[in-house]
Amino acid sequence: MESGVFTFVLLCTVWLNVEALTVSIPQKLYDVPRGGNALIPCTFKTTVQNPRSAVITWSRRPNQPDAEDVVILTYFYPDTSFDLAEGFDPTRFSIGANVQTGQANLLLKSLKFEDSMFYECHVQVRGDTSGNTTATTNVVVWVPPTKPILNVQGKPEYGQNINLTCVSEEASPSPTYKWESYDVLNNLRPLDPKSTVKGGILSLFNVTKETSGYYICTSTNKVGSASSNFTLSVLPPSLNIGSTAGIIGGVAAALILLVIIICCCYCRKKKQQEEAYAMGAPEYTDKDPDGNDENHHPQESSVVYSDSKGPITRRDQYEEKSEHNDDRRSDINDRRRDYDDRRSDFDDRRSDFDDRRSDINDRRRDYDDRRSDFDDQRSNYSDRRDKYSDRNERYDDDRHYDDERRYDDRRGQR
Repeated sequence: MESGVFTFVLLCTVWLNVEALTVSIPQKLYDVPRGGNALIPCTFKTTVQNPRSAVITWSRRPNQPDAEDVVILTYFYPDTSFDLAEGFDPTRFSIGANVQTGQANLLLKSLKFEDSMFYECHVQVRGDTSGNTTATTNVVVWVPPTKPILNVQGKPEYGQNINLTCVSEEASPSPTYKWESYDVLNNLRPLDPKSTVKGGILSLFNVTKETSGYYICTSTNKVGSASSNFTLSVLPPSLNIGSTAGIIGGVAAALILLVIIICCCYCRKKKQQEEAYAMGAPEYTDKDPDGNDENHHPQESSVVYSDSKGPITRRDQYEEKSEHNDDRRSDINDRRRDYDDRRSDFDDRRSDFDDRRSDINDRRRDYDDRRSDFDDQRSNYSDRRDKYSDRNERYDDDRHYDDERRYDDRRGQR
């Protein structure tokens, strides 16, 4: 029994000596305001006196399931230098390490919202690789909430259920949301008892005209707060414009198609009538459809089939066909007479037009004769005017001659 206890104590002592390396970070959480600086302390203890070499690695990972570690920097001893991983700014990430005193502190500057992650310190000492070689802490960068974005989910119409959403895109730690409601007269009122608030979502059920008003959402965390407002107008139900337009378009298309079909049928019927008028009545013979003379009816007493009125013979069939042909012939004759009447009317109109045209030609000839007479009178007047001019000239010549004679007589008397 004593030997067993001694063996157990010996094993525990060996185990403690094996796990000599211990790495620790004092706090599990560090809160840092955005834009601020932080020093994340990491200490380690080793049983190796005056270690000849050591490697210190700092890495981080997002607070998400299955997220992988991303190495920030690696420190080498005894070189006292470190390699910074690609993508990290050397002015923001550095290390303050001293292997002899067991310090491996991470220095963070100008922290951003994206720097909120889990940070891990890993220490490797040559000759003392077993034990607790890593320690982890959470760095939370404080960010005041940004101005919330408000949206409406659902149709704000009478009797509908809608949701008012309120979200701050940036906030650390996560904010809490508060809703306030004001009526159309800008008076504060309590929220509807049937409404619910979950996170930043305000659910309103069976909305009415009184639900309309002014809504304010405030986002708050321990760094700061921000608010946004929204005016809600609940209206009566309205028809869907798209479906209404589709119904109207469908009805209009159906009406247009119906009009086109009616016009085609009318034009086709009119064309058939015109062809019938132009071709005249068809000739009919006295033979039945089988090519037999109407006076020759063999087996006219034979029965073809029977109905409720009695047996039907071929003679009865022929008489029915003959009556049908007579009706068709009468109809064609009527149409032909109608065509002749219309043609006679057309001829009368054409004759009237010819008479009017002849009257116009007579008037034109009369006008030409009057114009010719006027030209003759004008020519006669010109001739008479010429004669009158000749007479005036002769008169002037005679008068001049008399004046000269009287002048000569007076000179002779002197």
